[in-house]
Amino acid sequence: MAQPLMPHATASWLVDNTALSFPQIAEFCGLHILEVQAIADDTAGTKYTGRDPVRAHELSMDEIHKGEADSNYALQMLKGPDPVRRTKGPRYTPVSKRQDKPDGIAWILRNHPEISDGAIGKLIGTTRTTIQAIRDRSHWNITNIQPKDPVTLGLCSQRELDALVARAAKKAGIAAPSDNRLEGDREALITELRKERDDARARAEEALAGEEALFGSGTEG
Repeated sequence: MAQPLMPHATASWLVDNTALSFPQIAEFCGLHILEVQAIADDTAGTKYTGRDPVRAHELSMDEIHKGEADSNYALQMLKGPDPVRRTKGPRYTPVSKRQDKPDGIAWILRNHPEISDGAIGKLIGTTRTTIQAIRDRSHWNITNIQPKDPVTLGLCSQRELDALVARAAKKAGIAAPSDNRLEGDREALITELRKERDDARARAEEALAGEEALFGSGTEG
């Protein structure tokens, strides 16, 4: 399925301007539902300026209305962005995140040894030489490499990683790991976000009550 040119910014706009459900937005933008939840609750690591998919001619208002009327409806894109054609080589990674690649590679090697070096290279955007150096601990910076989830580092999406793990497990003839961790993380995250939101609302109400009391007493005097 085609995805918006700027999925996170598009998700931000849909959260702010429509009544679509988080699963619908996640599916349309090719994101994980937790990413959409974080955007909605302003806890995402990066603040995104909303991008209107209607003005970008990627989504029609009719589609949005259909989705708002039926939470099970899958939004259909009007057109997909022109793909960036690459004949060979690893995927592009922004300069700001390249220093995180070794940590992401180390995490995959430790947690999913069934994934091939070629698949890791395509997912992270690195070379087999680098992967092998991290595996046999001959990498020049090995003492500073700490295994970290590549999704958390922003090197790939949760959906990409899950799909890769499932394919590798199937090819290796082993059962794909159940994602019980995800459900626990999701519930914990949502609970934490709701508590923060409730606390913020309570503080705002207290401040408003204080201002009303202050101005009220000033008027009476």
